[in-house]
Amino acid sequence: MVTITAKYEGDLCCTATHGPSSASLSTDAPKDNEGLGRYFSPTDLVATALGTCILTTIGIVARRRGITLAGAHVHVEKHMNATPRRIGRLPVLLTVPGTFTDDEKKILELAAHGCPVHKSLHPDIDATITITWAG
Repeated sequence: MVTITAKYEGDLCCTATHGPSSASLSTDAPKDNEGLGRYFSPTDLVATALGTCILTTIGIVARRRGITLAGAHVHVEKHMNATPRRIGRLPVLLTVPGTFTDDEKKILELAAHGCPVHKSLHPDIDATITITWAG
């Protein structure tokens, strides 16, 4: 179990603290929803969590198998639906530089699609993962 605490700071901003490390981050409402967009919005953090979870998950699998992932990166777009206001799409472009065998590509692709955040998203959210092998 990990505990996250958050405090409303006013002006639509919050500060969240990660219990185990005491690391903190700030959030703000986005400009299109009455905020100033000074920090990540809560829905931005969902997109961030998806991208970093994919990278972390493939990193774990790659490390276990002795595969080098130097320079791997993601680009996640967050598209909001207007009514009801919620995340509608989170398309992910995962770029993996290097030379890989077909088996390594398959293993890493399965790992990317198996990341816990991707599996936790509501099925109505289109979170397609596209992988570019830049080798």
